[in-house]
Amino acid sequence: MNHSIYSADRTTHLKIVVMALVAGIAVAGFGISARTFSDDGSTQTARVVKAGKPVVVTSSNTMVVR
Repeated sequence: MNHSIYSADRTTHLKIVVMALVAGIAVAGFGISARTFSDDGSTQTARVVKAGKPVVVTSSNTMVVR
């Protein structure tokens, strides 16, 4: 039994790598299967935002001399 990663032999390292890969694939598979789909399929509609009138940011009418 290996209590440290530094003193572990080759098979223990291989087991750790395999378990990490299996866990990563499981998480990715769960994430892909958990996506929600809308009823209209996977089509997307573009929303166009048109620019309006210019807006004044300041409300001060004082003159600044530099």
